Formats: sequence, C-alpha cells, structure tokens
Amino acid sequence: MDTNQNMDAEGGYVADLLTRNWWIMALRGLAAVLFGVLAFAWPGITLLTLVYLFSAYAVVNGVLALVVTFNTPKGQRRSGNLILEGLISIAAGVIAFLVPGITALAMVLVIAWWAIVTGILEISAAIRLRKVITNEWLMILAGIASVFIGLVLLFRPGVGALALIWWIGAFALVFGALLISLAFRMRNRGRIAPSTGVV
Repeated sequence: MDTNQNMDAEGGYVADLLTRNWWIMALRGLAAVLFGVLAFAWPGITLLTLVYLFSAYAVVNGVLALVVTFNTPKGQRRSGNLILEGLISIAAGVIAFLVPGITALAMVLVIAWWAIVTGILEISAAIRLRKVITNEWLMILAGIASVFIGLVLLFRPGVGALALIWWIGAFALVFGALLISLAFRMRNRGRIAPSTGVV
C-alpha cells in the first residue's frame, strides 16, 4: 500500500471515529463557547480568574479528546493526533491551575504555545480527512484560528489584561462554534452513510 493509500485509509478511520463520537466534539465546542462567553460577560474578570477558567477549559477539552481515542473499537489504531492534543491540553490546564501565581507573561506564553500546537494538530487531522469528508474546512478554520491567536499572544505578550481577555474570549467563541458546526455535520454524515454507502 503506497503513501496516498495509507493516508486515505487513515483519513477514513479518523472520519469514522469522529462520526461515531460527534457528540464529544460538540461538547468540546460547547466548553469553548462557554469559556468565551464567561470571558466576555464576567464583569471585572481578573487575569487570575481567566487563568482558572482557561485551566478548567483546557483540562475538559483534553479529557474529551482522549475519550474519543479510547472509544476506538478493538483492533483499530487510535489517533495519535487526538492523543497528543488531549495530553497537551491537559498539561497546559494543570500547569495553569497548579501555578496560578506565575507571571502574566509566562501564562500568556503557555496559552500561546498551547493554541499553536493544538491548532497545528487540528489542521493536520483535517488534511487527512480532506478526501473522506466534505466539511474538513471547518476543522482547518478552527486550527487556523487557534494558530492565529497563539501567534498574536506569542508576538504581543505584553498586551494589556483587558485586551488579552477579549482576544482569548473571541478565539474561544469562534473555535467552539466551528467545532459544534463540524460535530453536527459529522452526525449527519453518520445518518447518511448507512443508506447511501458513503464512508
């Protein structure tokens, strides 16, 4: 089997995995949207509170990513991208929770690198899916949004606390909405596939 066939086979496997677990993807999106709404709507939110919110979101996001991989049927290979994304997300959340007193700059850098790495992993997964599903662009957009906010935070780490909260809140809303949209499209794919033979 050549490289293209291997990528197609892996893409089909990942697409089936996401289709079966569309509701977990929707929960990941919902958690991101909730995080974004709280970042915007909480009057007088402090940077420390934002750190705790991010910590909770990152851990929940990571756990849900791992749940998807461990729901893989026996005999099928687990998605390395999802495992890595889940572990990185949990690690970032734990660091934020256990060391909330670290400087604002250090916290911004943790969030920035988390966003960049998870964004790259989302884009990588979408590329594997491009020949299998028609809505991979939603995952690519989510990945691009993640990388973008990470780069903004990385190159502008000295941005004011209020601007930081708005940037992160806006990212979470966009990222969450894209994940929810993709989740429901994957659910529809699962409903259509059995009757049409689409895989």
